Amino acid sequence: MRIIPAIDIIDGKCVRLTKGDYSTRKTYRNNPLDAAKEFEDHGIRYLHLVDLDGAKSKHIVNHRVLHDIATKTSLKIDFGGGIKSDEDVRIAFENGAGQITGGSIAQQQPPLFKRWLAAYGADKIILGADSHHRKIATNGWQQQSEEDVVDFISDYEKEGVRYVICTDIAKDGMLEGPSTDLYKEILAKTNVQLIASGGITSLQDLHSLRELGCEGAIIGKAIYEGKIQLSELREFLS
Repeated sequence: MRIIPAIDIIDGKCVRLTKGDYSTRKTYRNNPLDAAKEFEDHGIRYLHLVDLDGAKSKHIVNHRVLHDIATKTSLKIDFGGGIKSDEDVRIAFENGAGQITGGSIAQQQPPLFKRWLAAYGADKIILGADSHHRKIATNGWQQQSEEDVVDFISDYEKEGVRYVICTDIAKDGMLEGPSTDLYKEILAKTNVQLIASGGITSLQDLHSLRELGCEGAIIGKAIYEGKIQLSELREFLS
């Protein structure tokens, strides 16, 4: 199972939110590159980079942060937040993203998302399936649809989606453990490569997700708050 630390960006700084609420913003690093280099120094190979300004603005904002990390580390970056147009996709890939994540666009403009999937391939385009009480949430989690998350993933699997990042918003930033029952259901009903996100707090959570069959696990606040040490992640990976 891949270990994927998260860096969320507001105003060019490394922050975390609770349940996606922008008013709960807490800044952990003024320079996200410092965090990325620290991850790399501990044997981490992957990074989940989210442009929260972009998610709110509905277009990429922090592409310079992406470029900085991509050119000054060897981390393989999946980038999301504010990717709404062909131009946003171009900017993300030209600035060093290895993969991009589309969530709101996949729910609101399926033909456009499917076109990206066809043009770039299933290894480059990740489906973002963020939900609250099982309903897909969009636009930086500020809006909620009536679409069930498992149906959403299943429908896109039929369109060729391979990778899915699924976040249970109620768990995000709460440090109370991941949504294992939801992940178990997704893995039972689909064959996607599932990346768990939200609520991961301990090494036991990681062992549980690996046993479930998750392809990856995104860890955010637990690292920044010291609940999971980078040295422990190095040992887990080895």
